[in-house]
Amino acid sequence: MKLALIFDKTRPDTIGGYFERATRALGLSADHWWLRDAGRMPAAYDLYLRIDHGDDYDVALPEHLRPAVFYAIDTHLPHSWRKIRRAAPRYDLVFCCHEEGAGRLPGAEWLPVACDPELHGRLDVEPAWDVAFVGTDGGVPRKFYLQALRERYPNSFLGMAGHTQLAAIYSRARIGFNYSIADDVNMRVFEVLAAGTLLLTNALRGDPFRRLGLEDRKHLALYRSPEELFRLLDEWLGRAEERQRVARAGREVALARHTYAHRLRRILAVSADRLGLDASRTAPEGRPAMEAPR
Repeated sequence: MKLALIFDKTRPDTIGGYFERATRALGLSADHWWLRDAGRMPAAYDLYLRIDHGDDYDVALPEHLRPAVFYAIDTHLPHSWRKIRRAAPRYDLVFCCHEEGAGRLPGAEWLPVACDPELHGRLDVEPAWDVAFVGTDGGVPRKFYLQALRERYPNSFLGMAGHTQLAAIYSRARIGFNYSIADDVNMRVFEVLAAGTLLLTNALRGDPFRRLGLEDRKHLALYRSPEELFRLLDEWLGRAEERQRVARAGREVALARHTYAHRLRRILAVSADRLGLDASRTAPEGRPAMEAPR
């Protein structure tokens, strides 16, 4: 099995980079190609996987490069959605990291983002912060949540950091905070879980967490209002033993079902089922099979 991974490697934390690491974890042969070089790719691969990075969606792969699969990420952005919708029919299969985007594209499958155990796994360190959040303040209401957190919980890490620092930051926190702006299961969900820190995140429509095997107060904690957020923060900060138990359970689910290796295995399994990709070559011997998201 040999894969062509097509994305522009303009930053080290692009999702394409995580998939590239996943091919190595699974023992698969893969080459990275920049989108600008699509026209000179050889017909020598078993699968051509284009990974969205906010790229030029009008650049199409040559027709003879098949099977071609597209992993769409920015369906939640109006200016990208229009282009993704036009580009999707040019691919044999489409996966979307946003469930809402998958629902709007005929035949597309929801495949959320994930974690990388090596980059996001827990470190054996003592807690240093009450709350941790790595990312931008974003718009309303997340920036107001974060400002309130800064005022109420000054012993916290709330700001930007490199992707290689995530494990160290979340491992040193008692609680990892998240607010999903696009009402979706975002990367921070899996990054906090993988670090073995209690994830406190906003409840989402349709309860996708449960379908991913993550239950409130068993694997993570959900809030539905600002009042509930701060009540739960105080509650969980004061219950160390239960907090750690829930965090451990969440980490177990993340590592067992929600790594980028799992996501890649799902892409290969669906490609085998729908496109006739040789299934015997998609699962290297000795590697565990992936359980699909629910």
